[in-house]
Amino acid sequence: MLHLRSSQMLQMLEKSLRKHLPESLKVYGTVFHMNQGNPFKLKALVDKWPDFNTVIVRPQEQEMTDDFDPHVNTYQIYSKDPKNCLECLGTPEAINWKQHLQVQSSQSSLNEAIMGITAAKLVKVKRTQCILYIMPQTAKKLVPFLMEDTENLHHQSGRPRAINHEMFKLSSLDVTHAALVDKFWHFGGNEKSQRFIERCIQTFPSSCLLGPEGSPVSWALMDQTGEMRMAGTVPDYRAQGLISHIIHTQTLVMEDRGYPVYNHMDRANKLMQKMSHTLQHVPMPCDWNQWNCVPL
Repeated sequence: MLHLRSSQMLQMLEKSLRKHLPESLKVYGTVFHMNQGNPFKLKALVDKWPDFNTVIVRPQEQEMTDDFDPHVNTYQIYSKDPKNCLECLGTPEAINWKQHLQVQSSQSSLNEAIMGITAAKLVKVKRTQCILYIMPQTAKKLVPFLMEDTENLHHQSGRPRAINHEMFKLSSLDVTHAALVDKFWHFGGNEKSQRFIERCIQTFPSSCLLGPEGSPVSWALMDQTGEMRMAGTVPDYRAQGLISHIIHTQTLVMEDRGYPVYNHMDRANKLMQKMSHTLQHVPMPCDWNQWNCVPL
């Protein structure tokens, strides 16, 4: 695998990945932020250059010092030839299968290769598949060919329901709020996930609503792939439209910075899917995939 070290190569990679959206979205979003300063110190590997087949984005080795931290040991993968990328996945410098890790991709078609390599490496795998959404302005810019009716797409996305602005104050998250965010995150609940959330809060823009007590009651932030994630509302304040308001606000914050904006939704979470429909989020024909891997 070749390590793309120069900014010119990374910009070329971003441009090339854009041609393969939406299947390349998770890697495209990551490379986009690598070209915005690379705050998570990631590196991009390709099987060949410039006519690559497979891209693997991962942290630098010196960042991956904890063998049991899958939030740090995270890889984003895109392949033009997903059924024949087994050799790339098995390359020692590409993926360290001796660690607890997670692989993320917008390609369900990678599953066969990932299951093959993990079986060979004696690694236990848990796969999560979710619905992938792109926000309307990002969809209009990056994947207009997937829009059902672009003429009905307004300049702004759909509006959330009104909230009581005297009771709730718009703000951004502080690193001291990480424990609260982690408590309600589906993939969280431990020291390592909380440390990851702290890093995201310190590095990227976030949005929250402060309740009457002055602490966050609803929030949304983004990760190193540019995806809006870890959104939540404390139980006492649910069913008031707060999450739709904060996701709409965070979307505008990210769009104002020129970021591609996307997220994923659990297939069983019908309420949040309804919210996404109200906000005119565009469902993608490909899935959001995460493979959590633990060596046996």
